[in-house]
Amino acid sequence: MKIPSVINGNAKNGHASVEDLEDNYEAEEATPKGKQKLKKKTKPAQQDEVKEEQDVTVCRGVKRHNDDSDNEEEQSGEDSDNNDEKETENEESLPSMTNSAYEVILGNQEFKSLEGKVSDHTMKAIGDMGFTKMTEIQAKAIPPLLEGRDLIGSAKTGSGKTLAFLIPAVELIHKLRFKPRNGAGVIIISPTRELAMQIFGVLKELMTYHCQTYGLLMGGASRHTENEKLEKGINIIVATPGRLLDHLKSTPNFLFKNLQSLIIDECDRILEIGFEEDLKQIISILPKKRQTMLFSATQSSRLDELGKLALKSEPIYVGVDDNKKEATVTGLEQGYIVCPSERRLLVLFTFLKKNRKKKVMVFFSSCLSVKFHHELFNYIDLPVMSIHGKQKQAKRTSVFFQFCNAETGILLCTDVAARGLDIPAVDWIVQYDPPNDTKEYIHRVGRTARGEDLCGHALLMLRPEELGFLKYLKQAKVPLNEFEFSWNKIADIQLQLENLMSKNYFLNQSGKLAFKTYVRAYEGHHMKDVFNVGNLDLVQVAKNFGFTQPPYVDFGKSFKLHSSERRPGNRGMGHFKTLNQEKKDGKLKIKHISDRKQLKKMKYE
Repeated sequence: MKIPSVINGNAKNGHASVEDLEDNYEAEEATPKGKQKLKKKTKPAQQDEVKEEQDVTVCRGVKRHNDDSDNEEEQSGEDSDNNDEKETENEESLPSMTNSAYEVILGNQEFKSLEGKVSDHTMKAIGDMGFTKMTEIQAKAIPPLLEGRDLIGSAKTGSGKTLAFLIPAVELIHKLRFKPRNGAGVIIISPTRELAMQIFGVLKELMTYHCQTYGLLMGGASRHTENEKLEKGINIIVATPGRLLDHLKSTPNFLFKNLQSLIIDECDRILEIGFEEDLKQIISILPKKRQTMLFSATQSSRLDELGKLALKSEPIYVGVDDNKKEATVTGLEQGYIVCPSERRLLVLFTFLKKNRKKKVMVFFSSCLSVKFHHELFNYIDLPVMSIHGKQKQAKRTSVFFQFCNAETGILLCTDVAARGLDIPAVDWIVQYDPPNDTKEYIHRVGRTARGEDLCGHALLMLRPEELGFLKYLKQAKVPLNEFEFSWNKIADIQLQLENLMSKNYFLNQSGKLAFKTYVRAYEGHHMKDVFNVGNLDLVQVAKNFGFTQPPYVDFGKSFKLHSSERRPGNRGMGHFKTLNQEKKDGKLKIKHISDRKQLKKMKYE
């Protein structure tokens, strides 16, 4: 189905218009390029050399595998009596880094200013990666972290936090001359598998000239293979919370008592998606004598509580955006359009058609909505990719790297892709469904204009009843201007869409599920004063999914029973009872769901 489409017009206030690693890495040892094996140094008088714990063959080279496991991230594992290995009197612990007074100096932000503090191996790797100038978070965080200080780092997405904690982590195990037999020296925790793979990819480049081992632990990968790698010894571990806790509890030969540093990236996101209890268990199991780093794009009271639990009494706080006028990066041009419910899909389709030769990410509120729009757009000759939490891990990984490597393309996604991922050269971020709060908005738009001197565009689609969200964005230091466009140039495919949905059984069923999850996600929205489900006109919303009458949605007893039990972050998608029933000649009794008393008896007559 080929439908001509153009969106153009001028933006207000002089702004532009709308027109205008591989799968499942495992532990590996970096083989130094053109370097001889490091000579063994004499043991400093004040430090004890690492005691050999076990004979382990060092794993060399990159080992990869394809796993057909359908498992999502494991949240817990069986209890094990081997969680806390007790040291014998003859065993010697690893030396700790000495702490010293530190003052933040920003006079020189070149990486070469780290010479003498950072090894030649690391400096050479940084040069190979093409970095010469440090970002503000790197300039502020790296020096105290090299001294062994605990730190809380807060900076906008795309500001370079990953290198800010990876460089000190690599230097730590290098200076302590870690070997595989010493086990884990650094553990890095990431909220999602995609972000874990991204961090692992940067770590791999940084470890090019080092000889220590490093590996990735995450749900969806082969647990047996991970066990084997852990038994041989992984010096730097990148992991998701559920899989890490599983190994800590149930992998007998996982050696972590020599741990020197714990790094939690995007820790506010980890708390939001329901891993707070897992984090507390992980922190309680790991050795207390260690360096700890907490990095995030936002601050919250829950994050402060986690800091009290994980950090020492006097951590350093590094916040590079606290006094800035805008909470998003300066190279990002942001705007919004006001669009009624029944025309949202038409506007999105027209926009994507117009920008199909650019790199675009579109955010939806649920996995089933992503799935439906992916099927629909590809069916009507608008090629798109999709990534969401219901996909198998191998599929998610494949699509993620495919989009990263593509020069152009359209990716439909849920917020699984909104945190920390560094996807190159994204031109447009489109928020088709509203974010749950201002923080989520900031993280979504953080996928574009990442790094120094880069630019990007962000488009937020709002219904007229949702304009109150702009007030909250303004309070969060997020500047938005209204984009204008010509409604007469929006592709009018409504009749073709309704005809397609009535004849295609599979699209019809997928659309019904997407409609229901959209309404339920709206019902579970945190900002109910703006995103009030009572203001939804279900008939108009149904047109947005290609239906002339809205599918049946049950907001009865099961909704009231479970609405308070929703896990933070997923808005309770799995707690609602779905009924795929409607009378053939029936019409919906009520058009709005503002009358809460009628929700139980919502019927077709």
